[in-house]
Formats: sequence, C-alpha cells, structure tokens
Amino acid sequence: MASGNGSLAKAVIEATHSGELSAHVLAVLTDQPDAEVVSKCAALAIPIITHPLEQDREAWNEELFFITESLNPMLVVSAGFMRILSPDYVSTYKVINSHPSLLPKFPGAHAVRDALDAKESITGTSIHWVDAGMDTGEVITSCEVPILEGDSEELLHERIKIVERGLIVATISQVLDLLETADE
Repeated sequence: MASGNGSLAKAVIEATHSGELSAHVLAVLTDQPDAEVVSKCAALAIPIITHPLEQDREAWNEELFFITESLNPMLVVSAGFMRILSPDYVSTYKVINSHPSLLPKFPGAHAVRDALDAKESITGTSIHWVDAGMDTGEVITSCEVPILEGDSEELLHERIKIVERGLIVATISQVLDLLETADE
C-alpha cells in the first residue's frame, strides 16, 4: 500500500526482483491514482490497484477488505500509505507500516517536522505492526538517524528515507520468516 512517490514500494519490489528479499509482491494498492508510485509500479511490471478514498468511509473500508481478501496476502505492507486502516482490517490481516520517527515519539503525518520542532538531536525510522491506533502498534525494528545542524524537513526526510528503504526490506524478510515458521 502506498500513497506517494513510491520510493519504499520500489525498494521492496526491487529487493524481490534481485533475490535480496524472498517474497512476491502481488500488487500495490494506492488511494492516489495520480501518485508517482503508479508509474514506478508500471515500470517494474507490478500490478497497481487504485482505490481512492470515498465520502462513504465504510464502503471504502469494505472494498479494501474485498480487494485484500482477493489477493490473499501473507503480509500487507504499508509503505507510505497515508490512511488509517479500520480495526476490523488490522485484526484480520497482518499489516506492518514504516514510519519516519523513533516510535513512540512523533506519531502521525508530520513526524519529521515534529522532531525538528522539538529540537531533537536524533530521530529515525521505525517499522511497526499496525493496530487500530495511529502509529501505536508494537515496534518491530527501528534505526536512528542524526539530525544535523541546518537540516530542513526535506533534507532530513530524504536521509531518513534512505535508511527506511533498507530497514523495510530487512524487516519484511524477518517478519515473513516468523510468519512462515508460525504456519508450520
């Protein structure tokens, strides 16, 4: 699942293509039909499913559930998907999310700006299980990124994304190994 430029989704897809990640990306779902992730998936020959948010959130949630059910994934990866998933969804599917802070610090959509505003010297990225809250699920892995003097929100976020791309691939591998072991 992705809503933006798709750098995290691209990192995951490329890791599966290279064999670095032993997984198969079934599709990428986006709620933003014009997002850059759409063209990145097309270039990587990955099916893209567009599911724009509707006024009727319940109908949107039900359709998301149907889409996911039809794909039958072992793991759902939120890679820059900027929507809160319903409690039913996250209790049915195993979902992880990448977040640009050292959770539980700075949950929400403005984590990088919030870390700068708080005058932190270190921030980072966390991969966590998605639960019914906003960035409140159990942290699986995290990695620190220093905040440098003169950092802007854009510069810091780009440095975090570099770390985040490697961390999400490694974490997906770790989580899939655990899920496969649990199924045996």
